[in-house]
Amino acid sequence: MNILVTGGAGYIGSHTAKLLATRGHQPIVFDDLTQGHEWAVKWGPLERGTLVDADRLRDVFARHRIDAVVHFAANALVGESMTNPSKYFHNNTVGTLTLLDAMRAAGVGTIVFSSTCATYGDPIRVPIDESHPQAPVNPYGESKLMVEKLLHWYGVVHGLKWIALRYFNAAGADPDGEIGEDHDPESHLIPLVIGATMGMRPPVTVFGSDYPTPDGSAIRDYVHVADLADAHLRAIERLGSGTPSQAINLGTGRGHSVLDVIETVKRVSGKNVPYTMAGRRAGDPPELVAAPGRARDVLGWTCQYADLEVIVQHAWRWHESRR
Repeated sequence: MNILVTGGAGYIGSHTAKLLATRGHQPIVFDDLTQGHEWAVKWGPLERGTLVDADRLRDVFARHRIDAVVHFAANALVGESMTNPSKYFHNNTVGTLTLLDAMRAAGVGTIVFSSTCATYGDPIRVPIDESHPQAPVNPYGESKLMVEKLLHWYGVVHGLKWIALRYFNAAGADPDGEIGEDHDPESHLIPLVIGATMGMRPPVTVFGSDYPTPDGSAIRDYVHVADLADAHLRAIERLGSGTPSQAINLGTGRGHSVLDVIETVKRVSGKNVPYTMAGRRAGDPPELVAAPGRARDVLGWTCQYADLEVIVQHAWRWHESRR
């Protein structure tokens, strides 16, 4: 298939484009490169553009005869969304609406959407399954939840086939070392810890030492980026074979604390990790862990790289190659 990968020059999008190409599909990357990287587009053509440019989208759909869409393109900084909500609703929600209308005009009826566990907000139970109430606590999560609602109604009214993949904490790097995580600014814990250990970033700040967790630091579910890519491919294939539209969590079902991550980087690198302790950060729940049963049952998906040490090893190797 010819698959349009919006945001395909970014972290998860580029890993997914690689896997699609490896499995015989043709990824066509659509990215404005404000957050992605041209060097990460290695497995298909790059079409530069923004989602809110309807004419540009229509041109790309027509020239490449797109069969399906994998949609990553979005702004994804929680803190920024609290200071500039307009940017998030415009780019994430309105941009997706423009994409869906371009798909309709081109007769493309299948999409896999990069959603997030941020649509759940503060958890009332852990692990979190797909029936957990969705009550976002920031505009980023709300913008993604709005897209899930758009997908639902476009399915009801127009017959759109969709799967929304709600991932937890994306982590790691390509096991082959070809691509990896490079954000500016960086907000993900593992690259921040690695950068601090390499002396390329300031000491890591651990926000909160008094959470109701075994070591007092917050717990998250870290899922390897290659496993996320695999889930997107499986979702495209399942929709093609008649699997109903739905939302699916992506996580390992295992949580690791911030201090666990620091200790793992220390063990993998053989170096001390400089870090400082600070108070809790507003809006950070004590624990976010996925219940991944639906991904297993519907997609046949399980994590190949579930071990935190393997995730850190792949990330460390990628960052070391970039020094």
